[in-house]
Amino acid sequence: MVEEAPQTNPTQSLLPTVKRGCMRRGAISYDSEDQTALYIRMLGDVRVRSQLGFEQERRGSHPYLYVDFRILHSRPESAGPVSARNVRRLLSFQRYLNSSQFLRGIPASDPLSYILDDDYTGQAKLMLEKVGNWNFDIFLFDRLTNGNSLVNLTFHLFNSYGLIELFQLDMVKLRRFLVMIQEDYRSQNPYHNAVHAADVTQAMYCYLQEPKLAQTLTSCDLLLGLLAAATHDLDHPGVNQPFLIKTDHYLAALYKNSSVLENHHWKSAVGLLRESALLSHLPTEDRLSLEERLGSLILATDISRQNDYLSEFRSHLDKEDLCLTNGGHRHFILQMALKCADICNPCRPWKLCQQWSEKVTEEFFHQGDIERKHNLEVTPLCDRQSNSIANIQIGFMSYVVEPLFLEWSRFSDTRLSQTMLGHLSLNKQGWKEGRDKPDATNSRASEEQRTSVAKDSNSRVLPQGSKGS
Repeated sequence: MVEEAPQTNPTQSLLPTVKRGCMRRGAISYDSEDQTALYIRMLGDVRVRSQLGFEQERRGSHPYLYVDFRILHSRPESAGPVSARNVRRLLSFQRYLNSSQFLRGIPASDPLSYILDDDYTGQAKLMLEKVGNWNFDIFLFDRLTNGNSLVNLTFHLFNSYGLIELFQLDMVKLRRFLVMIQEDYRSQNPYHNAVHAADVTQAMYCYLQEPKLAQTLTSCDLLLGLLAAATHDLDHPGVNQPFLIKTDHYLAALYKNSSVLENHHWKSAVGLLRESALLSHLPTEDRLSLEERLGSLILATDISRQNDYLSEFRSHLDKEDLCLTNGGHRHFILQMALKCADICNPCRPWKLCQQWSEKVTEEFFHQGDIERKHNLEVTPLCDRQSNSIANIQIGFMSYVVEPLFLEWSRFSDTRLSQTMLGHLSLNKQGWKEGRDKPDATNSRASEEQRTSVAKDSNSRVLPQGSKGS
């Protein structure tokens, strides 16, 4: 049932790790003059990387600064609502379990009706009918599902693809697994939280629907793509890798300063898969292969290796040698799709782009505040005294987002790719106007102009996957 991963040996990766010599794989040189590389260096790690297998993780507060990352972005007044939300989630699950039809074994005409909260079922279901729309508002969906956007969205996509039946997944185990994923995202993080994971999962679904992928991906590819999107930032501490390294955090030591966060997300996801026993009915070899391939997808989101993946992608497109009947090539395209989904916020409509930009900048600045408080070198992008949302976003769009999505549009030249590049251009111009003309009147006028242009550019309704003339 499960296709073997290219060039992997999952059984060996689970054995005790043997120390290997460090390799400078994908690292960005300090003396590079390339502007894209310079910008990525500010976002991620520039240190030596090595490959690791599964090692036992431990949890705890920061050993150097004694900073508990789980409360890093918390606010005193947030304790009440968080507890109330947990209670509502529990009640939702109880309603799901105590449904008379479900307990009597009667097949449900719409399994999603047992997942959504009663008060929000109608509106949320209407939104899910348009889950493939690029304008999908994940913030609204999160409110309509009572803070359970990741659980409900992912369950719906599993169900719509028929993955529950294909892989003979136990619905209770699947629900438990998705709830554990959602709970392991830290709600105190302004950006790296369960809503971001749900947004990436929705974007991933849009890419999986693109003709080149929809016609070639296997059921196993679909399963892995959705799982990787939902878990790609699992248990994110709200600070970046350089912060963990310079403060001697145990995760940095565990993963030898190599893709620290991405390795942690992967191992956390594997831990939840095993704890929930969601795939326990599969043959061991298939289960281990899935875990290994899941890790390969999540590790691809390491921003410090952006140029590596982009160069390989560009090389394939130049040579026109991508063959999606080849399992290795399909896996590589899934990696690129996940990378696009992870940083697609600037390609969303302005209203969504602006909200995400504010949230990620808030998280950056929180880290900078901690660094300044403890007399550490402040990460350039995290310094609220010398940076602004507009400057950060313009740089991010120019040196990271735009190069990636230009290549993706070469691979998949469809209405969706054209729409994303259109939004990216408008949003970039919007941030420039906001930076150069901070006056509120000018900002309102600029937003109205962007809205008008966006409507004009989408005046012709084309089916997703078709090319514009």
